[in-house]
Amino acid sequence: MAVQRYRGKISGPLLDRIDLHVSVPAVPYENLRQTRSEVDSATMRAHILSARSIQAERYKGRHFSLNAELDGAALEEFCSLGEAEHRFLRQAVESLGLSARAYTRVLRISRTIADLAEDNAIRAEHLAEAINYRSMDREGTV
Repeated sequence: MAVQRYRGKISGPLLDRIDLHVSVPAVPYENLRQTRSEVDSATMRAHILSARSIQAERYKGRHFSLNAELDGAALEEFCSLGEAEHRFLRQAVESLGLSARAYTRVLRISRTIADLAEDNAIRAEHLAEAINYRSMDREGTV
């Protein structure tokens, strides 16, 4: 497949620096004919701006303002996990062979997903969604 061949040219460390890996399948013709989406652009924009506002408030007075900028102690402080979430993430890291960089990106993405859900805590479902956005970390699934 062309995707597999192209992916083979991207090294692991370079791939680790890409936050989201999303596979986009072909859209059936009938879906292309639909004129309306379930969510319009204005609604989506408002939802995103709300999540960004949550982040701005959380990081007020810090040298960063977005989840994507979290590292080190800030990552530990703002992406803390409960025991169940630690177990879930440990299993994913071990079974998928995620790198340290991929682990960090999963935490940041999970924090953003939780913000979009207006949830203060990162939950297992946020982690699962974030891991799904890292499909190229999963060998043979692209």
